[in-house]
Amino acid sequence: MSRELHRRAVVADAHNDLLIAVTARPPRRWAGFFRERWLPQLREGGVDLQVLPVFIDDRFRPEGALRETLRMIECAHTLAEGNADEVRLCLDGDDIDAALADGRIALVLALESAPGLDANVELIPTLHRLGVRIASLAHWGRTALADGSGEDATGSRLTEAGVEALREMERLGILFDVSHLGACGVAHVLELATRPVMATHSCARALLDHHRNLTDEQLRGIAATGGTVCVNFLGEFLATDQADRTVDRLAEHIIHIADVIGVDHVGLGPDFIKEVGDDTLPPCCEDREYTELLVPGLEGPRGLPLVTEALVRRGLPGTAVQKVLGGNVLELFRKELGRPTG
Repeated sequence: MSRELHRRAVVADAHNDLLIAVTARPPRRWAGFFRERWLPQLREGGVDLQVLPVFIDDRFRPEGALRETLRMIECAHTLAEGNADEVRLCLDGDDIDAALADGRIALVLALESAPGLDANVELIPTLHRLGVRIASLAHWGRTALADGSGEDATGSRLTEAGVEALREMERLGILFDVSHLGACGVAHVLELATRPVMATHSCARALLDHHRNLTDEQLRGIAATGGTVCVNFLGEFLATDQADRTVDRLAEHIIHIADVIGVDHVGLGPDFIKEVGDDTLPPCCEDREYTELLVPGLEGPRGLPLVTEALVRRGLPGTAVQKVLGGNVLELFRKELGRPTG
């Protein structure tokens, strides 16, 4: 039953850093590597809509951040053009619907923390022209636009440039992503937002008190804008004990968020890191300890049907499961992506 339900659903992944793995190859290999390594996984997992975040590693900051941002955006265009029979890089809801109708995977470009911008908000229209449709302003630490949740002790709101960035994103039809943003920054965004905002990969703080997770109050604020909260799959944000980092625990976070804000505002933001780490880190690297963060069975897109099974086991109706798997993200993107105001 759950397998058929998963097959019928539109499955949307709001956060997969696969561009990091692809850009680790020579440019001539980008399209082929995506087709060989990632496309089969996305198909097996039933992914219909994939957000591609542009994340810039610390080694490129600050001087090389904009160059690497442009390089990763070019990679997204290259892999889409080289696999046009299978995927489409989408700029708005009409593009997404056309891709789905053709049986292609809809790809949407996002910026994660936007270090390439620094305080140059005037570059946001440039990035919009290049296809960016979702953006966040901070990661773990401080940027010229805002503080990440790792800096919560500062009590910082958006900077003046950050406020200008939010306004410009809303004007252009770029969805504002609050995942990683500090608590006071989230409150500031929710005060100012005139269009829906989303969290692309965040869990429930009521179930685990981690600064990366969202409180019930924050969840309600996002839903009040008409936005969507997409739940992160990383065990670090699900449970303290590794033994409790399971698919069922993930389902608990999903169901808690649905209980707080309604099932119409919940999606999936897996943040799959195993393949990216395996492809980019040497075997001796201490950072490979990320494997302890993985939920068994959810190491990559192939495991997505397990989420459907877990939600069905917990008694979530089929229509609600379909909304969580991707229906809600699809509706949000149809309404908001690339839709300018004024």
